Amino acid sequence: MAILTPYIPTYITVHLGAPSAQAENVTLSFHDYVKNVACSEIYPTWEENALRANILAITSFALNRVYTEFYRSRGYAFDITSSTAFDQAFVNGRNYFANVTALVDELFDDYIRRVGFVEPLAAKFCNGTTVTCEGLSQWGSQYLARQGNGWLRILKNYYGENIEIVTNAPKRGSMESYPGTALRQGSRGRSVALIQRALNRISQNFPAIPKLRVDGIFGANTENSVRAFQNAFSLDADGIVGRITWYAIERVFAAVLNLSELYSQGLRYEDLDWDSPEALEVGDRGDQVRQLQYMLSIVAQFVREVPSLAVDGIFGPDTRDAVLAFQGYAGLPRTGRADEDTWNRVFDQFAGIESSVLSDPALFPSARSGQTVPSNVRARLTALGYTGGTLSQALRRFQADQGLAQSGQLTAQTAQAVTAAFEALDFAATTRMTQYPGTPLSMGSRDR
Repeated sequence: MAILTPYIPTYITVHLGAPSAQAENVTLSFHDYVKNVACSEIYPTWEENALRANILAITSFALNRVYTEFYRSRGYAFDITSSTAFDQAFVNGRNYFANVTALVDELFDDYIRRVGFVEPLAAKFCNGTTVTCEGLSQWGSQYLARQGNGWLRILKNYYGENIEIVTNAPKRGSMESYPGTALRQGSRGRSVALIQRALNRISQNFPAIPKLRVDGIFGANTENSVRAFQNAFSLDADGIVGRITWYAIERVFAAVLNLSELYSQGLRYEDLDWDSPEALEVGDRGDQVRQLQYMLSIVAQFVREVPSLAVDGIFGPDTRDAVLAFQGYAGLPRTGRADEDTWNRVFDQFAGIESSVLSDPALFPSARSGQTVPSNVRARLTALGYTGGTLSQALRRFQADQGLAQSGQLTAQTAQAVTAAFEALDFAATTRMTQYPGTPLSMGSRDR
């Protein structure tokens, strides 16, 4: 399931042809794969900044294919193809260019992602002369480099300002997400939680699939949701998540978020694997710190003792203070370190808020248009123009504009005001004549 922290795979398997073509599969190190594609796609005589930009695009696109299990979730025994109609050029057994090889040695464990998203960017590209596309133009990148643009400016020119580079990403051997054994009633653990979270997101597009509490326990409700998914997608409706159902869920989950597209809805930190990491403390950085901060930032809106904090991936004094405050509130030893007990208690508090408040249709109903509306408050405030700072600061600005008490807390009155403002915005957005209303109009239909 693609709700995992991205890793650089040790190996990648390439199909030497179009996906459905009868062709050989070749397995090689991911490092060598990037060298091969870089030497097959771009010219070694290009400016170094153009080479760097292209190598990062090549790496990111390949990682997106691996991360989303794009082909494996469709039943193929490979990760990517050598067909440029579908993926990127790979010439088995070719020679490498020394300068390109040196740059790949430096960059192969770096990749592009959009700010706030988890998955590697599906960094599509084309040569920009005989073929054009929405992504990076290879010859255009060379032109920009010759004009004095750096590699990051080149990438932002094609992929937008809201990208960032992940450096020194962790490495990992096997990338298969399926846990190896079927999940059924009585199963527990991270894999069950991943399925529950994925089904909840899919249900926003397929309402016949019941929503679930994400608790990692495969009970009757989870079985019913799995059966509903299986019925919706013409699978054997046994309520068991075997390999076929697991990858069907993954495939649909990636599709509803467009994870394999250049412009996707994206996975965010609330969609990650919530297993407790090693103890986190001052000085730590990375996605696990971001996950902790994200959970604490939600808890802070409902627990007065916990101060609000920025989600920046840096375990600094503000994060330590929030951990200390939460530990005091939860009756845990006040160490300021997020050990397993602290992480699990934070998660329990966060999950309770998510399932009882953020998913409450009375507070956060679906948009009247029938379109999917994000269930967290931050997304709605962002849509209304309240961006930047912490959630508490955005709430205060919203409350000030609405003439409400500026507590920075998500009170029932504030939640209702956010809902009303968002639905008013949604109504305005859906009155355009080109927008299908979501349901057929017939005799007796009325405007809202």
